[in-house]
Amino acid sequence: MKKFKIGLQLYSVRDDMKQDMRKTLQEVKDMGYDCVEFAGYFDKSAEEIKTMLDEIGLECVSVHQTHGVYVEDFEYNAKFIKTLGAKYSAIPWMNKDEIVTEKFISEVKEVGEKLSKEGITLLYHNHDFEFAKTGDQFILDWIYASVDASILQTEVDTCWVRYAGYDPADYIRKYNGRSPIVHLKDFVCDNFAGGPVYALIDENGVENKPKSREENGFKFRPVGHGIQDVKSIVKAAEEVGADILIVEQDQSPDRPALESAKMSREYLKSIGL
Repeated sequence: MKKFKIGLQLYSVRDDMKQDMRKTLQEVKDMGYDCVEFAGYFDKSAEEIKTMLDEIGLECVSVHQTHGVYVEDFEYNAKFIKTLGAKYSAIPWMNKDEIVTEKFISEVKEVGEKLSKEGITLLYHNHDFEFAKTGDQFILDWIYASVDASILQTEVDTCWVRYAGYDPADYIRKYNGRSPIVHLKDFVCDNFAGGPVYALIDENGVENKPKSREENGFKFRPVGHGIQDVKSIVKAAEEVGADILIVEQDQSPDRPALESAKMSREYLKSIGL
């Protein structure tokens, strides 16, 4: 099996980060994570954070922040993540109505080109709503078709692909050579039936309203403790040339977030990662 870098998306432990960043980063390192992906800096400077990372022995490979921060002040924000040592910057979320616009695509192209010149690759991190369609394409595919791969690559969030009713491994393979980082995220869903969770037209032409996550019994789980076929996802990541696997758990309803992060890392160790 390929030697991936295994990272943690620090949004998973955001309350701990806010309370004591250094202590949290040390615990993440002690769990066996190689690297981290930031989502917020909790009033710390780039220099302060980089010093912590260096002393602890963690690498910042990526950050989650909207492309809008670069539109507003490119120089400051590019310098910030370059100081952290990040080579990737992922758009973590966008309002659905704002995505399907030429303005969004134009801004992504501009930001992606400018970041590329600084040695940073722009990524797009999906949720489930991008599997609704614009025209005859998923919104997510429309984004990737609209922006050249040289300036926008994928950060496939495997949880939301699966929840939308599709095979995460197949979707990763769809973007062979364009998937440097893959998000590992697990969940359970009491009423999960393997089909799309979006409104579908039945044989009578009637739109079926999809159930909400709550109605479906959706809950986040540590990686390896939910319904995801993690091994198939890892195999696909290897096939497409991904180098980094990032654990993310948006919420930890049953235990402390750091405990969940540790359970995810222990599972990945158990399968050779």
